[in-house]
Amino acid sequence: MSLLITLMLAGGLLLVNGAAVLAETRVDLALVLAVDVSFSMEPDEQDLQRRGFAASLQSPEVHQAIRQGLLGRIAVVYVEWSGAFDQATVVPWTVIEQPADGLAFAERLLQSPVHRMGYTSISGVIDFGVRQLRQGGVQADRQVIDISGDGANNTGRTVTLARDEALAHGITINGLPIMLKRPSSLWDIEDLDLYFRDCVIGGPGAFMILVWEKAQFVEAIKAKIIREITDQWQPRSLVQPAQAVSAANCLAGEQRRHQPTAK
Repeated sequence: MSLLITLMLAGGLLLVNGAAVLAETRVDLALVLAVDVSFSMEPDEQDLQRRGFAASLQSPEVHQAIRQGLLGRIAVVYVEWSGAFDQATVVPWTVIEQPADGLAFAERLLQSPVHRMGYTSISGVIDFGVRQLRQGGVQADRQVIDISGDGANNTGRTVTLARDEALAHGITINGLPIMLKRPSSLWDIEDLDLYFRDCVIGGPGAFMILVWEKAQFVEAIKAKIIREITDQWQPRSLVQPAQAVSAANCLAGEQRRHQPTAK
């Protein structure tokens, strides 16, 4: 009996120590890759997205960017999302330090099935991303949620509320607006890039990269990840045009959802 108690105590200590070791893992960047899989995304577009992220994490340029960091390692989690409660972790938090780590992450990603779900809740995935960063078991000098999508928030809470709460926690939100086709349905909005600029992204060094053509996917995603890893950004100029660009409507998606269906 005493031996059993000793073993149980030792096991408990190992679990505690293991959790402590995980919590003490420090990285230059904790990155949530949040990828849109709503029904507005065509299957070939979803496949291109996934292959673009996999190719980026396999590329020598990304590995070189990681090595240039103070600690030389980052932590990444890959999430697919659509509606307010439709988020799925495809590849859990993984520390990428050596090229083999990135190759293994990419291989696991490519082997996972792609899901398609309904509606678009950018606010939902921001909230989910914040929880992932809190529970990831890593300490990061920088925390980033990287959101790709082809539409505006149309369900869940207001996107600006979720964004502002994330920014208050020191999290940066970057965007990859996917603008492969002209708006053709009730759900589509004009100027998705302006919507992402004014309603989605924010925080220190926040930026977005647009995708206009399918051929741009891989290079756009790689450039985006490298920029996020290296944290190379220019502060906004103090000189601004006299005529400011009009702000986007951050409720555009919700308003379209409540419009009567055109007959």
